[in-house]
Amino acid sequence: MGWLGINYFSYMKHKVVIITAASRGMGAACARELAEKNYRVVLMSTTDSVLALADELEGKALIGNVTNSDDLQNLVDLAVESYDQVDAVINNTGHPPKGELLDITDRDWHQAFDLLLMNVVRMCRLVVPLMLKNGGTIVNISSFGAEEPNLAFPTSSTIRAGLSAYVKLFADKYGKDGIRMNNLLPGFVDSYDVSDEIRSAIPLGREAAVSEIAKTAAFLLSEEASYITGQNIRADGGLGRSM
Repeated sequence: MGWLGINYFSYMKHKVVIITAASRGMGAACARELAEKNYRVVLMSTTDSVLALADELEGKALIGNVTNSDDLQNLVDLAVESYDQVDAVINNTGHPPKGELLDITDRDWHQAFDLLLMNVVRMCRLVVPLMLKNGGTIVNISSFGAEEPNLAFPTSSTIRAGLSAYVKLFADKYGKDGIRMNNLLPGFVDSYDVSDEIRSAIPLGREAAVSEIAKTAAFLLSEEASYITGQNIRADGGLGRSM
C-alpha cells in the first residue's frame, strides 16, 4: 500500500493481447499462458465456451468468426473500450478444407484463403494504427506445412506459404515503427488425435503439448524476442527437414 492507502500495483498498466480461435487447443493455451504473465486477454471464438474462459481469466470475450470483418472490428473495439490499448495479437484459426489436390473446389480454396491469410490482413488493418505510437507484436499461428508442403494438407500448405511471404513484407514495412510480426509453425499437437505412424516420424517421438506452443508464442511476444521479426519459427519437434 502506498500514500493514502493506495495500492499502486493495482494501477500498473497491463499489456493487452487479442487472441482469436481461443476457446480450445492452442488458442486457449495461449490465453492461459498470457493471463499468467499478467496480460489482459481479449478473446474470440465461434463457440460460447470462450465466454467462460474469459471469465476464468478475468478477461473479455465475444463470439465471432475470423473470416468476418465485422466480428474482427467488434473484437478490437472490445479491447479498446475495455482497456484503451492493444499491445499484442495472436492470430489463431481453425482448420481449412482438405481433400485430393484436384478435387478441392474453388469455394474451398477461397474459404481457406479467407481463413488462413485474409484473417491476418484484416486484423492488421485494425490493430496496426493502434500500435504505431508505442509499438506492438503480432504472432500468427501457422503450420509446419508452410515450409514442408504435405499432400494431406493441401490448402493449408499452399496458403500458409503465402503467409510466410506476408510476414516478411510486414516486417519490412513496420519494423521501423517498433511493430514485430512472426509466424509460429507447430507440427502435431495433443489437442487432437495423432497416430503412431505420425508420432514415429517426429524426431522427439511425440506430439507437442499445447502448453509448449503457448509458451513459445508468449516468448515471441516478450521483450526477450525484441530482435526477432519477419520469421517463421518452428515448434515441430524436429519434423521439418528443409534448411
